Amino acid sequence: MSSLWRQIRNDWRNHERDWTRPGFRALAYYRFGVWRMGIGNKLLRAPFSVLYRWLYRRARNLYGIELPYSATVGENVVFEHQGGIVIHGNAVIGDGCIIRQGVTLGNRRLDDPFGAPRLGRNVNVGAGAKILGRVEIGDDAVIGANAVVLDDVPAGHLALGVPAKIRPKR
Repeated sequence: MSSLWRQIRNDWRNHERDWTRPGFRALAYYRFGVWRMGIGNKLLRAPFSVLYRWLYRRARNLYGIELPYSATVGENVVFEHQGGIVIHGNAVIGDGCIIRQGVTLGNRRLDDPFGAPRLGRNVNVGAGAKILGRVEIGDDAVIGANAVVLDDVPAGHLALGVPAKIRPKR
């Protein structure tokens, strides 16, 4: 329980110490969902699962942030704005990433339902960006607004356009 509170306190600091921010709330619900899965006895876990399901749906329906407990989210992640954020259940978001409104991290093909993006550390994802399929986004990469990323992005590079073109940062 103490690690849950430590993570939530850290997320609160990263969201400008504002507990009313939807990004903070969605992350707190996510952290709670991950924590409850650590309860081994299914009977003891059941009431927490009911509460988590309600919180998850609240974040999805009220804030427009779909962040399932099965995704992997690092520390110091910030959901900058609310609305239209969809994270695949197998997606990995590294430490220090910034996710803005309208971002989708999802699968690309029906025959690969678990193929989800992996974001490295300190990735900055612009508003409306779509990162689809089993792609790796390197550390310190920047994904431009409304970019559609279908291929790997090396560390420290920019991905801009539809489909995204990879360029070195200046």
